[in-house]
Amino acid sequence: MPILKVEAIPVSYEEPNDYNSERHLCLVRIEDSSGHVGWGEAVTMWKEATIATANVIKGMEELLLNRDAESNGVIIDDLIDHIWWYGYKGGIAGFAISAIDIALWDLKGKNLDKNVLDLIGGKVQDKLPVIASGHAHQESIDDLAEEAATWVTNGIHGMKIGFGKKGDSHLGFDHDRDVEYVKKVRKSIGTEKLFMIDLGWIIKWDVDTAIQRAKSFEEYEIDWLEEPLGDWNPDGYKKLKNSTDIRMAYGEKEWDMRGYNQILETETVDVVGFDPGRSQGITGFVKLLKKIEELNLQANAHAWSSSIVTAASLAVSFSSKSCKLFEFKPLPNPMQNEFISEPIVHSEGWVYPMTNPGLGIDVNEDFVKSIKY
Repeated sequence: MPILKVEAIPVSYEEPNDYNSERHLCLVRIEDSSGHVGWGEAVTMWKEATIATANVIKGMEELLLNRDAESNGVIIDDLIDHIWWYGYKGGIAGFAISAIDIALWDLKGKNLDKNVLDLIGGKVQDKLPVIASGHAHQESIDDLAEEAATWVTNGIHGMKIGFGKKGDSHLGFDHDRDVEYVKKVRKSIGTEKLFMIDLGWIIKWDVDTAIQRAKSFEEYEIDWLEEPLGDWNPDGYKKLKNSTDIRMAYGEKEWDMRGYNQILETETVDVVGFDPGRSQGITGFVKLLKKIEELNLQANAHAWSSSIVTAASLAVSFSSKSCKLFEFKPLPNPMQNEFISEPIVHSEGWVYPMTNPGLGIDVNEDFVKSIKY
């Protein structure tokens, strides 16, 4: 079915899980002659990046019109070839290709009446444990510990907390406060729950600071530290890994396999993060998992935006045993609860594969109109 229309849709919304800050995404809507619509998403986050991504998608429209979504792999290869000058290692062009890739998979699945998971090889596991993935906003450590306990109810298997985020928690900047927080949260949620710590971009730990924190956290059974030294510090990560039993997680800021291979060659990462709304979409995630499986590492989806990336991440996560869990935001938010007709939810701490055609979701287009620029 030939593609008839490609629309880039910049949107903004308030995120309760991020101190009600305004966040930005660039959606893409692709419609073909069958009347089916495929939806994709770029996790652009900043307004200027969102507008720029929309302009790049608009410029790519002529490379998509009258082509068939069933040839999505060839189309994406052509787009990657097209950006040889302005998207060599990702950037805004990478965002655009990621959104288009997800939309093409969604459209292909709808035309073939198959879920994306079936198109990429089918499920290898029936369910995934869910953890709560949120930010600490309150000032009181006791209040934060009480809040953490509410996040791991109803069967939720654990939590990942963001340090250095908006609000009044001031986590990540003071050693004693960080240790007090970890100690009280571990006591609050219990020893059977997973507990991960994700370092925000504004935190700039040096290697010695990271080692000190890691050693202080060890007795509280932290499952992994995410980006404690940022996105690239091979020598620092080697020293840190040799100093602690806590696993290291990073990778979500990469754009393509070139970047991921560079990280994997350092042998400093245990849990490799991936965001389909940034790193060549579903196609990019599938490529990465083949490598992750060879190396016997863990992969983890960074699905912290809309239901589009959630659905795309779930499809790929269920296709590989290298994906061990799935993250849900603990607080209701518009891009999960209002964006689609039937929100993606867990059942007693487990999430199950989507089964409807395409991504398996039905986007509320009236809601999209209400949040677009």
